[in-house]
Amino acid sequence: MTHYKSLEAWRKSMILVRHVYIIAKRYPKEELFALPSQTKRAAVSVPANIAEGIGRNYKRDTIQFLHIARGSLYKLETLLNIAVMVEIMSENKFEPFTNLIDETVRILNRLIKSYETNTALK
Repeated sequence: MTHYKSLEAWRKSMILVRHVYIIAKRYPKEELFALPSQTKRAAVSVPANIAEGIGRNYKRDTIQFLHIARGSLYKLETLLNIAVMVEIMSENKFEPFTNLIDETVRILNRLIKSYETNTALK
């Protein structure tokens, strides 16, 4: 079994969490319990689901949790897009996030594919 901390997808998603928490601190105070909260939860969901998936004993469970992590990445990107749309975040601040999200999705897709094609796993 692979230790989740050694996975590039987990490490990249942890970097993403750090950046999301930093940017969420800059959201307006009236948004405190709305968009920043949902954005942080979506970001945290990614490495948490990767770790939980890797910790499962069954290939099917692992793949399912990796899919959930990927869904959380898409949700995170949508929430950040909303922040840009309602002018909480500038397009310039959003671009590095979208690049990191895209990169993490590609890495996660490769990980999912490797689990799906590895017949040695149960």
